[in-house]
Amino acid sequence: MVMGMDTHNKLKQLLAERHWTTYRLSKESGLSQSTIANIFKRNTDPNLTTLEAVCSGFGITLSQFFADHELVELSPELKDLFECWTPLAMEQKAAVLQVMKTMNLK
Repeated sequence: MVMGMDTHNKLKQLLAERHWTTYRLSKESGLSQSTIANIFKRNTDPNLTTLEAVCSGFGITLSQFFADHELVELSPELKDLFECWTPLAMEQKAAVLQVMKTMNLK
């Protein structure tokens, strides 16, 4: 369970800002409609894995979700990069960063 803020209000705010339905959120996040519906109907906080998928669907990070300031949406390129980056092991992330740093030197 993710605690510390009113998750439901934040989710409703993000849906309203984008003029999205819960159906659209389910499609964008890869979660089932019943999973999204249960968050609201049962008034339960999503677990971390579910919230990560929701944030990915919205094109934001968990940090942005919990931030008190204006959200900055990820571009499609950054969203793709983020989705590829997230499942990598720490060693893989270090290797990717090294490659990127090397490429930026040229």
